[in-house]
Amino acid sequence: MQLMIETLMYQLGQVFLFPTLAVITLLFLYSCYSLGGFAVQAWQRRAGGGRPLLSWWRSHREASDDELDVRAHKLLEAARIATRVAPMMGLVATMIPMGPAMKSLSDGNLDAVSANLMVAFSAVILALIAASFTFFVVNVRRRWLAEEIVEIARLRRTEA
Repeated sequence: MQLMIETLMYQLGQVFLFPTLAVITLLFLYSCYSLGGFAVQAWQRRAGGGRPLLSWWRSHREASDDELDVRAHKLLEAARIATRVAPMMGLVATMIPMGPAMKSLSDGNLDAVSANLMVAFSAVILALIAASFTFFVVNVRRRWLAEEIVEIARLRRTEA
């Protein structure tokens, strides 16, 4: 019975390798897209634009402070999720090939060990790069949004 459960768990874990690698690929592509969008926004900010919360507030002047806060969180949400999910997926993608690598090692098949370890370490490297890119973007954008909230508060005081 125990062997059957262990075998089932092993096989189930192996099923998740491809979806995990696909998610890491998507996260890496998203992080590159996010970094590019960040660079464009930084350039726009230097020219006096690139302030999405301020632009939104100008069309929703009746918005409360809480609504502004929710909007700011929404602007950061995808990148924040990517920052947290990418390392977890990298760990999963590292661990899944370790079972076959260990089995291959015990069988003396060093080519299979090498192939499995190559997948494991490549996946975790891409996942960590993706997390690093989005972490940087989220933290700078968080400061930018805080600056916009301060600017909106200043504008509200001058209007009153």
